[in-house]
Amino acid sequence: MAPHQLSTFDRLKCKVFNGAFAGVVGVTCTFPLDLVKTRMQSQNKSLGGPPKYRNVFHCFSSVLRGEGPLGLYRGVGVNLLLINPEKAIKLVVNDELRRHFAKKSGKEKISVFHEVLSGAGAGSCQIVITTPMELLKIQMQLASQVPGNQMTAASLAKKLYHEKGIRGLYKGTVVTALRDVTFSCIYFPVVGIGCSLLHSEQDSGLQSFLKTLGVACVGGAAASGLVTPFDVVKTRIQTVTPGVQSVVYKGIPDTFAKVVKNEGLGALYKGCVPRMSVIAPLMAIAQSVYFIGVAEKLFGIDKKNY
Repeated sequence: MAPHQLSTFDRLKCKVFNGAFAGVVGVTCTFPLDLVKTRMQSQNKSLGGPPKYRNVFHCFSSVLRGEGPLGLYRGVGVNLLLINPEKAIKLVVNDELRRHFAKKSGKEKISVFHEVLSGAGAGSCQIVITTPMELLKIQMQLASQVPGNQMTAASLAKKLYHEKGIRGLYKGTVVTALRDVTFSCIYFPVVGIGCSLLHSEQDSGLQSFLKTLGVACVGGAAASGLVTPFDVVKTRIQTVTPGVQSVVYKGIPDTFAKVVKNEGLGALYKGCVPRMSVIAPLMAIAQSVYFIGVAEKLFGIDKKNY
């Protein structure tokens, strides 16, 4: 080991801590928009009558008026609990794969192919956490739409596990993978290439932070917008709360077909604006907080020793 070189354990310890911390900060800031996105995507015309929410602003104001400020954070507990491992896995796996490819090629900058491959690896690993987290979060965000529904995330998890075993908590795994792997294959290359083009050794800490924030915001917006159809289908498949949907969806092709047939092609982009409004700042905040290296400051570790 080279002098002052960090051990693998210390390096990963810092990165996992940074990823978890970044996730909590990002979710806390953006969760109300995520709730609005879920409410918009869960609506379908086949229920009859006008939709409950006319647009994003109407949805936001209706929730605020009917459920109060805390209503905008319905289901946040599940996210805060599981976002730690989810964001830690996503950011750390991508970082370590990039490091591996750079070391293997002997170059500081990796190829676009390796950027995409690193993103795909990160997206593939995170679905272990993302699938049950999203399934439980969706039910909690939609709970108030069913009168008398007092279900908690814990009781719902127990119910699903009791009725269907571990598979009940992983309903929608394939479409979650399609969304998250595709997202990561777009997002991480945009961030990696963008940062390598914009960053310079003369940048101050603030300049580096702001450049990372901007690039991650652009990457998050672009990637989230492009994968919105997968997100809509995932929301429909994972909505298991009785009384919210009248249509029964049987798998990914069936859901795509029924959404387009009943609601038109545009329905696949329901919630696209709030989703982009959620993911762009979420990933920008998470990526930038991860970049700052809170763990290194807490543990007194010099990042140059990486």
